[in-house]
Amino acid sequence: MIRHSLLSKIIFFRCNVRSLVVVKAVQEHIMDDHQLVKDCLKGKAAAQRELYDRFASSMLAVCYRYTKSVADAEDVLQEGFVKAFKNLQQYKGEGELGGWLRRIMVTTAINFLKKNSRYQSELVFGDERLHAVSSYQPEVNLEAKELANLIRQLPAGYQTIFNLHAVEGYSHVEIGKILGIQEGTSRSQYARARALLIQWIEQRSGDVKNRSYAR
Repeated sequence: MIRHSLLSKIIFFRCNVRSLVVVKAVQEHIMDDHQLVKDCLKGKAAAQRELYDRFASSMLAVCYRYTKSVADAEDVLQEGFVKAFKNLQQYKGEGELGGWLRRIMVTTAINFLKKNSRYQSELVFGDERLHAVSSYQPEVNLEAKELANLIRQLPAGYQTIFNLHAVEGYSHVEIGKILGIQEGTSRSQYARARALLIQWIEQRSGDVKNRSYAR
């Protein structure tokens, strides 16, 4: 019993130390971001270049999640950074700079879809009521890249709502305000997107099993 208690204290201590290290690292990173923003606002070219280089790769991934091609994602990225630098004074150092930039990229991506004729035909949000989607989760080991590619195959409307809710964490009420649609529409479109993804994953899983049996 004493040995067990001592072990518990050691584990608790290690967890606390590890947590303090992580918290300190996050705080230092936020402080570093805050200084970087200050230097950018002073017009220092080196700081502006560093900000772009530091976040361009991760923000491109965000933009690509909402578009159908790398070229479109790059267009969104450039437009997003223009907006970010133009409104950099709005970043108050509360939270990570990356999170602030991400919100700008998501908004820019959605605006890009709305004004781009290649996406407008698919960016239609109907008010249809869909059947409830089963909570069944197919047992298939998909790599993150494979899943992202499947999501990108969804019609633009479904793709946008699925990403906003499942990836970005927006509520259906928030999505409704962002896209100018009803909360129920967002829910039904998300349900449809999820149903399609489950169907595709099941088909993919079946193809893998068939290939395995064929051997």
